[in-house]
Amino acid sequence: MLEDCKNAQERWGGVHGLIDRWLEQRRTLLASFIELKEACDTELEAVSKERIDTFSQMLMDYISAGHFEIYPQLAEEAKAFDDESALHIASRLLERLEMSTQMVLEFDQDYESPVRCQQHLVRLPAWIDRLAKGLTERFALEDQLIARLHAANTPS
Repeated sequence: MLEDCKNAQERWGGVHGLIDRWLEQRRTLLASFIELKEACDTELEAVSKERIDTFSQMLMDYISAGHFEIYPQLAEEAKAFDDESALHIASRLLERLEMSTQMVLEFDQDYESPVRCQQHLVRLPAWIDRLAKGLTERFALEDQLIARLHAANTPS
């Protein structure tokens, strides 16, 4: 039994570090988001494509890390602990996360080229408001996912 606990800790202990790095990435993303919002509020015409690109890349990296690293790792952990109810809840949460993923992809597409960026610059404050709502919901859903799939199955 002690060996099983040790193996579980070795196997899933690294998930803590993965989640910690991802949550740090979220914090950095939020700082960039706030800077972009303040720039929009101060002088929209002065917001550069580079600034939008930097934020958009951080956003895409964060979303990608969730979809391709964090969520699969959490699902594997739940499977290893034979936690079917957690997997069911995760499936529902992931469906809801997909809506904000689509929103992020639309944002990235609207500002992907210098021409498109210039065409859509006037809509940037509305996009920022939309992203604020979508990301707030996304972060809450992700926190539920972490709590249900990881924290519930972490050996004590």
